[in-house]
Amino acid sequence: MEVSVESDRAARHRRAVVFCCDDNYLPYAAFAAMQVAALAPERDFDIVICADTPLDLPPDLGLRHCVIDAGGMFDGFGLDARRTVSTYLRLAVPEALSKEYDRILYLDSDIYLRGGDFGALLKLDLGGRPAAAVRDNQQWRTPGRHAPDLKALGLPNGAYFNAGVMLIDVAAWREARVLARALEFGQKHAGRMRHKDQTLLNAVLQGDWAEIAPVWNWQYTRSSRLFEAMIDTHVVHFIGPAKPWADPENRLPPQFAKALARFMDRHFPDRPRPSPGRGPMAEPGAARALAWTHLRGAGRTERYLARFADDLTVLP
Repeated sequence: MEVSVESDRAARHRRAVVFCCDDNYLPYAAFAAMQVAALAPERDFDIVICADTPLDLPPDLGLRHCVIDAGGMFDGFGLDARRTVSTYLRLAVPEALSKEYDRILYLDSDIYLRGGDFGALLKLDLGGRPAAAVRDNQQWRTPGRHAPDLKALGLPNGAYFNAGVMLIDVAAWREARVLARALEFGQKHAGRMRHKDQTLLNAVLQGDWAEIAPVWNWQYTRSSRLFEAMIDTHVVHFIGPAKPWADPENRLPPQFAKALARFMDRHFPDRPRPSPGRGPMAEPGAARALAWTHLRGAGRTERYLARFADDLTVLP
């Protein structure tokens, strides 16, 4: 399947960390991309921002920019204010960039990086599978839970991943015809994919993905945020409506919004600046409620984490 791409510069390496975004999410994708760059100054991989239209990247960031023309292939997939063409663009990235990259690490834009060896992650042996990912948080404490979106589609129970961080073996992805199968499934089930792109990817890759440690996609929820401070988390992922740039109910600690605001002051001074709130501790009783929620799930969380010997463990 032909997907056209235009780039502002040539690829330098055979591996890449890739973000897909539209103009609205550009500052947040660029912030995460620069965090990757800061963690790997001597990196052997490219950092790429992909979009379906040209974006105005600040030149001093030094990021590669690729414009991918998906040719309307995702029309009718249930696009909305939160899920634009850029949401589904990750499906086309391995095809669009297959002549340049053997491995691609796709990252969502709503993340905050703590650390991690991304070069080592990009070289993991996936056992011939098209992709590796982190299990969705709904199965961290209840691994046998049948994901509701797959159940609603009549698909069998099984391991279910969060699509915000995906390590892709480009050759295996193309050999498995993931893009073509995803397009067929999306057109057939348009309007029934509860989590849109995530439902689609899990349906197509069910039983054919490798599981990696949750430190690479620590999904920041009410029942996991305190544990995040107790382990060597690499990628904090703000799933749900609360983001560092949009947190009217003070669900997130102010540290994330403050770091983003400093970045935007320098590189995106004309964009609306996030306003850090006081955080969840400003609400009376919030600390006790969070502590109790974590205490109830501590044993099951410990058992889940114990499955991974280290941060580069790959489970079949």
